[in-house]
Amino acid sequence: MVMILTENNYISFAMHNYNNPQCRSVAEFEDDLNRIKYLKRLVGRYLRTGVLRDRLILNHLIVFCNVFGIEAAQQILFFKLCEEMQPVLKSCLVFLKSYPDPEDGVDIDIKVLELLETI
Repeated sequence: MVMILTENNYISFAMHNYNNPQCRSVAEFEDDLNRIKYLKRLVGRYLRTGVLRDRLILNHLIVFCNVFGIEAAQQILFFKLCEEMQPVLKSCLVFLKSYPDPEDGVDIDIKVLELLETI
């Protein structure tokens, strides 16, 4: 389900799509949602320095997609990451084969994709 996300409704959307059977508290949900902050820092660091912490980024993305579902995770991440970070995010998701429509108009960061192919 595609929903227009806003600052007022993205938490509700995330809660609705959250699927973690081992989750026992709201704190665990918040920990999983906080992966967005870690991804923002890691992608921002890559954009500033050119150093890609590829395995760490991929790990956060895999966990995030596992607990929120690929489509919902993609919506949340593209909503929360600024436009300049989105090509890096898309490249990582394409690498993980978790991006359903590679021709959607969001650019791919070729350098990131080449770095990921060396893993």
